[in-house]
Amino acid sequence: MLDRRAFLGAGIAGTAALTFSSVWSQQTTPNFGPPMLPANGVKRMKLGAMEVIALNDGALRRPLGEEFVRNVPLEQVKSLLASQNLPTDYVDIPFTPFLVVSPAGRFLLDTGFADNGPPTTGKLAAQLVAAGFKPEDVDHVVISHYHGDHINGLRKKDGSLAFPKAKVHVPAPEHAFWFDDAKMNAAPPAAKGAFENARKVIGSLPADILVKYEPGQELAPGIRAEAAFGHTPGMSMVSVQSEGQRFMYVADLTNVPSLFARSPDWAVQFDMDAELARQTRRRVFDMLVKDKVTAGGYHFPFPALGTIETAGSGYQFKPVA
Repeated sequence: MLDRRAFLGAGIAGTAALTFSSVWSQQTTPNFGPPMLPANGVKRMKLGAMEVIALNDGALRRPLGEEFVRNVPLEQVKSLLASQNLPTDYVDIPFTPFLVVSPAGRFLLDTGFADNGPPTTGKLAAQLVAAGFKPEDVDHVVISHYHGDHINGLRKKDGSLAFPKAKVHVPAPEHAFWFDDAKMNAAPPAAKGAFENARKVIGSLPADILVKYEPGQELAPGIRAEAAFGHTPGMSMVSVQSEGQRFMYVADLTNVPSLFARSPDWAVQFDMDAELARQTRRRVFDMLVKDKVTAGGYHFPFPALGTIETAGSGYQFKPVA
């Protein structure tokens, strides 16, 4: 767990930025135009007897400044983007939850913004309908970590539950951190909003729908939580296996693969423990490459499903066709 010194050294401004959509809006500038959204925000993949469906909630465009990558000069960041024929003045950050359709039920992995975010977000409900489901069809919501873009979609702006029949599964280490009064009181002012938002969203859930899980725990047959600490103190991934096929939802293991997969030792401003996040990123990417596991990332470019391959001293994301 992080103390105040770790907070101050770990880009907590990024954590606060992920808390309230209004801050995201302020970081987005009209000078660069709106982000590119997929024409079709639904991508389906069969996985043995299961199905994995990527559902794009939208995206935000933010200027690329010195703060985004904390441990290398901005010119080096721009050079890596330019080498991939990508813009160098801004980055687009997509948000893609995943729906796992299994014999045990329908599991939504993270939630997006619902109607609480900027106008280029909040597309998940419509994508669900396009995929043939209603929000009421979601049996379980599995939260990877408590940053606002992953949890704020649990409730609509009017306070109603976005997935009214779903149990909400949360990582026990993550919950313990954000609900620790001593840690909240010791945090710098910029971090307190993240604590308050987690408590507002998660703390307001009815007790009979909130389920805490431990990393390594099986959530349902073929669906297991896996530890991925570093980005936040308790972030967890979700491994899905069926009939010899495997999918890994890596949540925020890497933000913008064109930067942080290609250069996995770089630290995005949102990583709360940059060194632990770096170790986790390399460990998981090595496994994904070695075992040829299909991966899905919350901030991967849509369809956000694909494979991880080695590239130089790092990795690259290859989306499915």
